[in-house]
Amino acid sequence: MLDMILAGLSEALQLANLLFVLLGVIAGMIAGAIPGVNGPMAIALCIPLSYYMSPVAAIGFLVGLNKGAFFGGSISGVLLNTPGTPESAATTWDGYPLAKQGKGEKALRMALYASVTGDAFATLVLILVAAPLAAVALYMGPPEIFALICMAMTIIAGLGTRSLLRGFIAAALGVLIGTVGIEPVSALPRLTFDIVPLERGISLIPVGIGMLAFSEIIIQLEQQLGRKEAREVITFSSKPEDRFITLKEYVECLKTLIRSSIAGTVVGALPGLGAPVASFFAYDQAVKHSKEPETFGKGRLEGIAASESANSAVVASSLIPLFTLGIPGNMAAALLIGAFVVHGMIPGPLMFEQNAQFIYAIYGSLIIANLFLLGVGRLGLRLFCKVVQIPSVILYPIIIFTCVMGAYLAQYAVFDVTLMLCFSLLAYFMRKFDYSFICLIIGFILAPIWETSLQQVIIASEQDPYMFLTRPVAVVLMLMTFFIIVKSVLAAGRKK
Repeated sequence: MLDMILAGLSEALQLANLLFVLLGVIAGMIAGAIPGVNGPMAIALCIPLSYYMSPVAAIGFLVGLNKGAFFGGSISGVLLNTPGTPESAATTWDGYPLAKQGKGEKALRMALYASVTGDAFATLVLILVAAPLAAVALYMGPPEIFALICMAMTIIAGLGTRSLLRGFIAAALGVLIGTVGIEPVSALPRLTFDIVPLERGISLIPVGIGMLAFSEIIIQLEQQLGRKEAREVITFSSKPEDRFITLKEYVECLKTLIRSSIAGTVVGALPGLGAPVASFFAYDQAVKHSKEPETFGKGRLEGIAASESANSAVVASSLIPLFTLGIPGNMAAALLIGAFVVHGMIPGPLMFEQNAQFIYAIYGSLIIANLFLLGVGRLGLRLFCKVVQIPSVILYPIIIFTCVMGAYLAQYAVFDVTLMLCFSLLAYFMRKFDYSFICLIIGFILAPIWETSLQQVIIASEQDPYMFLTRPVAVVLMLMTFFIIVKSVLAAGRKK
């Protein structure tokens, strides 16, 4: 085992892999700093590029991209009061008031240190608990996996929409789209409508790029048409006390950092909750545990520390269900499945037996990416702040071109570009009518696993539906699923 760990870490320390991780962190910080661009969107755009990298370099690059985007979102949030990513919204409550006082650099440095702290804590938890949980997950058969995915889909159905029913509809649509192609048992084409390119199924790349990136550009362009005033970036103070975080100030926020990191790790390990939930929950707890709650929202460093440490902890902790069960903890982890599959690996408990060296190489890349985030953030903070000043007339055409090329390069097919445009329009109207496109994407990704486990149950039980009753774990998971549904329906009824 020790030889496997050392081999994995040495692979992560190879110069090419280090450079790709560094490139991912820098690109992620730039992407996160641009309002409307987030980590999953950047990952969706860059997955086609990862095809030409080694497995360790590809995953390290994408993980670094996600880490950088989480911190980068705080840059536009602090300086423009417009969070670059949804999870940075709570950061603006104290970051922007500090920026108006000329302490924008101080606020961003606190966000950087909090992000590094939260991510380091969650990475340590991932390394300690992933392997034992995977060993337990090996005893789960098709009935348990089917029940687990049903529960995960139920939890995820509440994401991005006020209606659980609409979340279920979106997730079901995602599952339906995921079944397009050759049926695995009979090998007959299904839902292809005599369109030959659909026989190979619909790839994740056009779906991800279309729904995450291109639809966001449509939304941003629509908002730009109605915006008349240009916002100015707040300038920095030249006083050292307004620019830097002292050791005393960091120690004063240490309790908040630890508490928020724990909250972000727990939330990230639960499929479907996501970084915004962790960020707002940690901020709320920081206010409740403070002796001066009235100072929050007026430029309190603890508010920034709570939000940023919690949402950054989600980056690593969302990989726990991915590595142990093969179920993504959030959207970024869901997109990483595509990169794993391209390089010949299926996330789940068997990966610890079949690709143990690769797992430890990823652990090394996670640690290295966090160190790069600290170093690049400290050295290039002023430079990354310039990103928010890029005119939209320059930025949007670049992103549109990247979307089209990313969709095409996945399989060198113009048909995928057409699919990307179709899914971008679908996501646009889903947003307008409050249907969660996030549920659709996760349902699409989980569809093959869900269908395979269901077919295995049907074949093994000889079409006996009572097989689930003979598996205690599956029964417990299904009961939890029904409990979540009933509780959500009752809560919605009380609100009405």
